[in-house]
Amino acid sequence: MRILMAPMVDVAKPIILASGSSARRAMLTQAGVGFTIEPARIDETAIRDEFLRRVPLATPPEIALMLAGAKARDVSMRNGGALVIGSDQILNIDATILTKPVDRAAAAATLQHLRGRQHQLHSAAAIAIDGAIVWSTVDTANLTMRRFSDEFLEQYLDAEGDSLWEVVGAFKLEGRGLQLFERIEGDYFTILGMPLLPVLTELRVQGAISS
Repeated sequence: MRILMAPMVDVAKPIILASGSSARRAMLTQAGVGFTIEPARIDETAIRDEFLRRVPLATPPEIALMLAGAKARDVSMRNGGALVIGSDQILNIDATILTKPVDRAAAAATLQHLRGRQHQLHSAAAIAIDGAIVWSTVDTANLTMRRFSDEFLEQYLDAEGDSLWEVVGAFKLEGRGLQLFERIEGDYFTILGMPLLPVLTELRVQGAISS
């Protein structure tokens, strides 16, 4: 699938976002970046498992960087000359990495596990040109969920519905998910899923957007 986004500014090089994430799309659009969307065609679980087999002590930030790079390279190989942005986000609590919930029961279990505790979100971004990574970065945010009631949890799940299956942690900070937290430390865009300001800086360095 490839979706054409109306360009906001004149660009010297085509930019492709290798992700179907609505949050990442909104970030770039609101920043005035002209780009197209072509989600990567990779098996993230298989790639992550193979990476962990080879690097069993890999940290969550390293896993996020690896997956962001894999997405960028995959789409870049099919789009010569374009700057392809890959991004990935890993959530860990203590030594456990959480994945996206698959249904309401899984979302409830995730939120119950995070309730009253601090967790980390690691958002990575990579830029590839002609199949080679030319830049990458990762940023971490610390989030502490409040001890919300079971009644609030059920109300939250009712209100958010299946949109929660799209996001790791079963929350969207730009919506009702904000009410789940008592403390947030870190960059807002990192929490949404991509370290936007460093990405914009690198796009200027690459001559893809006006400096």
